[in-house]
Amino acid sequence: MSKTTEMTAGKPYKLILAFAIPMVLGNLFQQLYNMVDTVIVGKFVGVNALAGVGSTGAISFLVVGFALGICSGFSIPVAQEFGAGNYKKMRKYIANSIYLCIITAVTLTFVTVMTTGSVLKLMNTPDEIFNDAYNYIIVIFAGLSATIFYNMLSGILRAVGDSRSPLIFLIVSSVLNIGLDLLFIITFKMGVFGAGLATVISQGISALLCLVYTVKNYDILKFEKDEFRLEKEYIIKLASNGYPMALQFSITAVGSIILQSAVNTLGTQSVAAITAASKIQTVAMGPMESLGIAMATYCGQNKGAGELERIKLGIRQSLVIQMIYCVASCIAVCLLGGVLTTLFIDTKSTDPSSVLRITELSAYYLRLNGLFYPLLGILFILRNSIQGMGYSMLPMLAGVSELVARAFVAVGFVSTIGFTAASLSSPVAWILADTVLILTYVAKLREMKKTMIFSKPVNTV
Repeated sequence: MSKTTEMTAGKPYKLILAFAIPMVLGNLFQQLYNMVDTVIVGKFVGVNALAGVGSTGAISFLVVGFALGICSGFSIPVAQEFGAGNYKKMRKYIANSIYLCIITAVTLTFVTVMTTGSVLKLMNTPDEIFNDAYNYIIVIFAGLSATIFYNMLSGILRAVGDSRSPLIFLIVSSVLNIGLDLLFIITFKMGVFGAGLATVISQGISALLCLVYTVKNYDILKFEKDEFRLEKEYIIKLASNGYPMALQFSITAVGSIILQSAVNTLGTQSVAAITAASKIQTVAMGPMESLGIAMATYCGQNKGAGELERIKLGIRQSLVIQMIYCVASCIAVCLLGGVLTTLFIDTKSTDPSSVLRITELSAYYLRLNGLFYPLLGILFILRNSIQGMGYSMLPMLAGVSELVARAFVAVGFVSTIGFTAASLSSPVAWILADTVLILTYVAKLREMKKTMIFSKPVNTV
């Protein structure tokens, strides 16, 4: 049987780092192949194609984020039962999560494929980039099943303490995605459609590899017939964790869509600049997000084991680690943002003045955002920790705060202040979200101190 990791004993910071590092590497590979995807589009298809792909970022976050939120939420009861040693209940949660994932995948695919064109029009997508935007995102949405099932399986592996195996599958997926990008875009001249197709195929193969590995290597994940029954108790618990987390992602994404609609009115250069800057920033954010995901598993297992003091200590230590990284990443994006932006542009065939303008805007966006990375780091730690403790509904309030902030900036300031307002929208959203999360964390700690039973459950198979 492959190794699982119990995070209910030992020094928290060592466990958290050991668990998070493979996810950081996996996230880095994932973001790098997403970046390469964008670089290839910008270099070999053109600036309009780059802007077209970038303009779909908000709507993609809305839908794909919803799917990822569901998978993350479904893994929380799994982590809690693993921490408590209740492996039979753990398997029942996994089985019922499969049914919910099938329903979600079919529903999301149908709805998004049918409505994508209308949504892009509502977002004021410029005419010169509309076709590229549509041709890219429609493929991503058609392949949502692959995305959902890969993330469900990797979420299960992380819940039982295995963050290394998903890394291996992501590396394979990343290399395959890059190879298919080059084949479809350069050799077959498929444009942005080829970029989307490469992403979907690589995710599908990664999901299949993850499934085969899990079935063959984990004895505690081998099911008995009675564990595959659809049961109301488990469906309700899974739904109460998964769908609030999904809605939280979607609520945040709605704010991004409103903001993107406003940015689209600033012109193709501004859209291209934010596209490049967002890709760079996503790579910088990867380790912050991975540390947050590690805390969801850590807090979930320790909540199941009744270890409140370990939860508090782990959160404090993870915040220290997060702040060190946030300062380093802020310095990096401030110094290198402009240089990295040129990776996304075909500087030989694009007008030099356009290249200069896009580079300047992108670097400006990264500098303003980078100064606020410590706030983003706090957001990832507290949001995931609260969710891991089983309070999935409450972080939705932080998502609502982000929605309100981005909508307020988009509606009230982008038309008058322009690119600066668009650049400051995320920091404003992080400030409001952190305020909500800090208050929620303090309140829930007090509640848990009164209600948790501090005893070690006995392992049951």
